[in-house]
Amino acid sequence: MATTLKKTKMNTERYNTLKQMLEDRKREIVSQLHDKIRDVRTENESGKMSNVFDQGESSEAGIQEDIEFALIQMKSETLNKINEALNRLEEGAYGNCFECGEEIAPQRLRALPFAVRCRECEEAREAAQRRERLAAQRQSSSGLFFDLSN
Repeated sequence: MATTLKKTKMNTERYNTLKQMLEDRKREIVSQLHDKIRDVRTENESGKMSNVFDQGESSEAGIQEDIEFALIQMKSETLNKINEALNRLEEGAYGNCFECGEEIAPQRLRALPFAVRCRECEEAREAAQRRERLAAQRQSSSGLFFDLSN
């Protein structure tokens, strides 16, 4: 019942558009994941990985396996983020910036469906993180030069 009330607060058209976009992206990623996993299994079953002849080919095959695994892992993480976004949508918390509360632009959500901040707030957050990293680097590098006059 509370979910229904929250949905009525959010523009119904916007809700439906965002939900469709997230579900479409989810289907696309699930399909890509299944294809990638099937390709890896097919390569392993066909013995492609066992036909390595020298150390160089073995190294290249290992690198290729690592890349395939990393791609699968990245797709899985993206899928988890989309599922979290769908949950936020159902709770009425999706599509609004965590920082300022304003609606996140539809173009941003299409490009990054699990975005939690509007572009302006995300840029401000990234700039603050850069300043913190620079300050930390300066502080750690200044510790390299200590006073020997004592």
